[in-house]
Amino acid sequence: MATTLATLATTLSITVGDAVSQPAAWLVAVILGIIEGLTEFLPVSSTGHLLIAEHWLPRQSDLFNVLIQSGAVLAVLPLFRERIAMLMRWRDPRSRDLLLKIFTAFAITGAGGLVLEKAGFRLPEAVTPVAWAFILVGIAFLAVERFCAGRETRDEITWPVVVAVAAAQLLAATFPGTSRSGATILLALLLGSNRVLATEFSFLVGIPTLLSAGALKFLKQMREPALIASQDWSSLVLAAVVAAVVSFITVKWLLRFVQTHSFAGFAVYRIILGAVLLAMAAKS
Repeated sequence: MATTLATLATTLSITVGDAVSQPAAWLVAVILGIIEGLTEFLPVSSTGHLLIAEHWLPRQSDLFNVLIQSGAVLAVLPLFRERIAMLMRWRDPRSRDLLLKIFTAFAITGAGGLVLEKAGFRLPEAVTPVAWAFILVGIAFLAVERFCAGRETRDEITWPVVVAVAAAQLLAATFPGTSRSGATILLALLLGSNRVLATEFSFLVGIPTLLSAGALKFLKQMREPALIASQDWSSLVLAAVVAAVVSFITVKWLLRFVQTHSFAGFAVYRIILGAVLLAMAAKS
């Protein structure tokens, strides 16, 4: 596997001067768009997968990563149009309650994110901590699924779940490989929410959180004219479109999947991938 990836990386890094050839750049864009679209909302960590990919593929700018993530997030909005329409009915007490809970989780996450930003926090880029995060969260999922099996669940989002979801989003932002959706769903399940509701609430909180974070990063990047001028916009747009299409299909599938299945399969995938990455890191 390592040899294959290394060969692919060499192929994709064919350059003319200092610039990656356009066909190779487009191929990289498609690959990264697929990775982002598949992993942004699945409980497997898009950040972790992109960090791993960038160890073998040409490294992309922060602007590239921000915009393809935003594309993946925007694409799923049509899947929640009924829930969004429900949230717009201000006179309905249930709508106000859910909207307040989404806003509270978003506000806590945003405040924590600003603290991390002011502190100059940077994501670790080494493979080993990402691999351990894959494994540990995978084990946690198996444990929670076993613990929750047969337990009575609630068809509502409680305030402890709101706070836990916000804390889980901050945890995922600090440790790549944790998975924002994975951590939030995990804690919501542990606190008694049913699987479908936990997944939906994770997404409803994640959409404004990710879009706001993306907008702030985009505005920050736009202050660097040299970066804007050097960006390969055709590759970026291609990657964002691919991420959007793949994300829409993936989330549509996941919302149906969780109605009749547990997250055990994702847990096993995480554990296996983490073990493979640790083995590769030990040999390098």
